[in-house]
Amino acid sequence: MRVLALTAQAPIEHEPLRLERRPVPEPGPDEILVRVGACGVCRTDLHLVEGDLPLVRSPIVPGHQVVGRIERAGAGSTRFEAGARVGLAWLRRTCGACAYCASGRENLCERAEFTGYHADGGFADYAVAPAAFAYRIPAAFSDADAAPLLCAGIIGYRALKRSETPPGGRLGIYGFGSSAHVTLQVARARGCEVFVCTREASHRELARRLGAAWAGDLRDSMPVKTDGTIIFAPVGDLVPQALRNLARGGTLALAGIHMTPVPALEYERDLFYERSIRSVTANTRADGEELLAEAARIPIRPTTTTFPLEGANRALQLLKRGAFAGSGVLLTEADSRV
Repeated sequence: MRVLALTAQAPIEHEPLRLERRPVPEPGPDEILVRVGACGVCRTDLHLVEGDLPLVRSPIVPGHQVVGRIERAGAGSTRFEAGARVGLAWLRRTCGACAYCASGRENLCERAEFTGYHADGGFADYAVAPAAFAYRIPAAFSDADAAPLLCAGIIGYRALKRSETPPGGRLGIYGFGSSAHVTLQVARARGCEVFVCTREASHRELARRLGAAWAGDLRDSMPVKTDGTIIFAPVGDLVPQALRNLARGGTLALAGIHMTPVPALEYERDLFYERSIRSVTANTRADGEELLAEAARIPIRPTTTTFPLEGANRALQLLKRGAFAGSGVLLTEADSRV
């Protein structure tokens, strides 16, 4: 099988992902072997490749927005039938016994493992994962449309919950990549007004097309105070700006796994009147199940740019430059569109 493997971190312009041929892996007990149809390209993959996140295993195959069909299952794995279409997301395994896991906060488990980080992910023809952490994919979505939901969608969904933006309220968004363009659709389906600040003109156009009430440049002032705001851009300098745009009692959710340093905050200007900041750490399986069900009901329609599997370096280069709007997706079949 083909894999795109990372051995040493480097700027994506150096094309550090190397195409290799490997034997198809065998699923272990309670695991499934998935023949990959599509895998989303995420900014977390870029952070890993370029060294913003530590390399905990080398070589590693990135990719954690995986959609495919079960080829076979390991001993004791009975959750899915052969041929079932499933998704694999960032959260790969937790201990299941700690206080966090026992209280419905498995995303905070200190022994959590992540797809494409601790174990090989979906930049490949096949991937192995614990069956308990896979999701059944609704029939409403193609493989390419489902892939971005498995991280961009789930993390955006959790960020929206953490922002405590009420149905019919006002939501602010900073940065408008894969996750934000899914989150906007969820928020609009809940009757929210959405205001977007983002760097790229094509991303602003997509935001308006998806129903944003207003879209401006990353440093523009939003025209109204928002009930909740999400920062998707990994830019710490945006935190004071976003806080100043929050209504009294509003909440700012920081959705990225990595962010540049946050500057000093002034208490009265930035935090007084019960404005809050919350980070977002991974997701629980309940988040994933809820997002997939709501996305199918709406239904969410991700905007995707597809690439062949071998084009992973190029896809990440374009992601870094903001050269496509919406989500990038790698396809294992030859009919991909670049």
